[in-house]
Amino acid sequence: MKTAFLAAAVAASLLLGACSTTSPDVIRPGDAQRLSTVQDAVVLNVRPVVVEGQQSGVGGVSGAVIGGIAGGSVGGRREAAAVGVLGAVAGAVIGNTVERLGTREEAVEILLQLPSGERRALVQAKAQESFAPGEAVVLVTTGGRTRVMKAPTAATAAQPAR
Repeated sequence: MKTAFLAAAVAASLLLGACSTTSPDVIRPGDAQRLSTVQDAVVLNVRPVVVEGQQSGVGGVSGAVIGGIAGGSVGGRREAAAVGVLGAVAGAVIGNTVERLGTREEAVEILLQLPSGERRALVQAKAQESFAPGEAVVLVTTGGRTRVMKAPTAATAAQPAR
């Protein structure tokens, strides 16, 4: 029983460690205090999309270990081996599904028009800001990653920094 509990705890910590976010409201530590480039744009269209979850294999392996241990503790020696194999297979399938669904994110695809007339599309996780067609935005690029945020208004931009 202790082994099954330990395996479950290890699997849960691995699954939680595999989760990440692409939210524009969350800045990675390596991007802090780095100078970013900023480009003006106008929103042409916004549509909801889903960013499919990751399948790194951690969920499948963790599920297989837990299922194998749990199944191996059933019945006699022969039954334990057969049920252990079935438990490992079922655990792998369930663990893989949990990982994929746990890393899936709701996002938006934003179609943008740059001042040069070029059009670009960018997918980013849903954030606190929402965008509407015709709205002025800025594209902030840091370390090869770009996020969209609302452009500051003239009143906001004219205030002195504190």
